[in-house]
Formats: sequence, structure tokens, C-alpha cells
Amino acid sequence: MQINAGKKTGAMTEPQDAQARRAIQPVICYPNDTLPVPDLALYRGARMNAEKLDEIRAAPRDAASIEVPAGCFLRISSVEGSQVGDLNLFNSHDLSERFYSGKTRALHGTHVTTGDRLWSSFPTLRPMATIIEDTLNWYGMDEFGGSVHDVIGTRCDPYTGQVLQGVQYHHCCHSNLTRALADARNLPLAEAERHVHDVLNVFMCTGFTRDTGQYFMKASPVRPGDYLELFAEIDLLAVLSACPGGDCSSEHTSDTAACHPLLMEVFRPKAADLEGWSSPPVNGYDRSHGR
Repeated sequence: MQINAGKKTGAMTEPQDAQARRAIQPVICYPNDTLPVPDLALYRGARMNAEKLDEIRAAPRDAASIEVPAGCFLRISSVEGSQVGDLNLFNSHDLSERFYSGKTRALHGTHVTTGDRLWSSFPTLRPMATIIEDTLNWYGMDEFGGSVHDVIGTRCDPYTGQVLQGVQYHHCCHSNLTRALADARNLPLAEAERHVHDVLNVFMCTGFTRDTGQYFMKASPVRPGDYLELFAEIDLLAVLSACPGGDCSSEHTSDTAACHPLLMEVFRPKAADLEGWSSPPVNGYDRSHGR
């Protein structure tokens, strides 16, 4: 099979052992069987008697933020129609500790679901949140290599739009997240933008094409009533954009796609129901870097 047949490549002559080189078996970069296993039974038990603490809606083509104290639950729900969302997570007390999609991808794979954790950036590198429920975990991996809740896409942004189409578009997810974070922390836009980072694409169905390896999207399987629920391992500020692409069946930056709000709800369990749980410490590496 010709690899990346659709990409423009130099006219290099294929070596005689090309097939043998391609046939070498892959090795998992970060075997994750030594990671601490989250106690889903404890979390789910605590969730049963939890009381709602707060809620907010991210309006279509806009974003909203909400505080999620450590030991509480964040539920993100589809409420009116098929809609995907771009999620940023921050340590509520230190914006420099934020969700690290690349390391989460390396540890758990391109798409996350129940039992996976969302990890923070260096130098803290610790679980920020644990996924305890996912009503779309039935989807699995489809025939195109697509799955739901990806940590591979970066977020739609005005800079790429300018490069590809020469347009000024202000309600893409990057700009939405920037405005919402600026409002949440009373920051100038330029300062808030420096903290906006690669996202968890909630409800988005994505993958890579087999021939060119390009990132693709397709209509999300999400329907009203579906949700993704996280357990906050540390105090979190969650910022969510309701993507201007709607269900991302045709475009991810559009004024014409049908778009719907997304609901964020926070639930606080009874303290006794989390007996034995503690917030994870920051990463234990001594940061000497060999010096």
C-alpha cells in the first residue's frame, strides 16, 4: 500500500526493502498500565447524592465559564440540538496550570472517554479531571477512523482563517474562549489570549484520513440529553465555546451552520461520600534538568 499517496512528495526512488521497513511493528510510546487507576465506583457513588451548585449556558457561537471546586462534578450537556464544544480547563488559582491536550493524547489516545483523565501542563503534570460518564462511549471507532471527544484538534481560530481564506472572523472558538476568559478573570484580551490553549473537543467526531493523514470531522452523533461528566481533581475554571460549526458536519467556522447552546452544570457531593479521596499533588520531578 502506498503511504500518504495524496500528498505531494519528492520523486525519491523507493528502496528495495521499503515494504520490510513499513512492516516493522509499532511500539506504544507511553504504556499507561502503570498510571494510577481512578476510583470510578467512589466517584459515581458520590455523584448520586450530589446537589447542583451552579449552571451556565454557552450561547451558540459564544463561550461561557464556570468555577468547579475540587471534588465536584462538571456535566456538559447537549440541550437543544446537535452541537460540539471546545473546552479549556485551568487551575482556578493559577492560569499557568492548564489542560495539556498533547500529553493527554499521548497517555490515553486521540479520543477520550470514561475512565480517562485530563492532564495539566508542565511542570505540574497531574490529573486535572477524570471522565466519569460519557453517554457517547457507545460510538467507539467508526469505519473512517472517526471517534468522539478528541484531543487532536487545536480549536478553530481567526489566524488560520486569515491564512486560508483572508477573512476576519471573530466568533471562532479561539476568540470565544479569549473573550470568556478575559471576562472571568477581568483581563485585557491580549493577556487572556496568551492563556487560551488546545482544547478537548467535546462531542466532536474526528479522525485522520487513511491516505493523506489529514484531520477530518464529520457530523457529531450527539443529541439533546447526551452529556460528558467530569470529576474535578483540583479547583478548576472551565471555559467552553459552542463552536460556530454546530455539529461540524460541513464547516467548523460558519455563520450559516445550525448552532445550539451547551449547558455546563456543577454538582457538589457530600463530603462523607468522597472519604479517602484527595486532590493529586503536583508532579514529583525535581526540575533540576540534569544540572
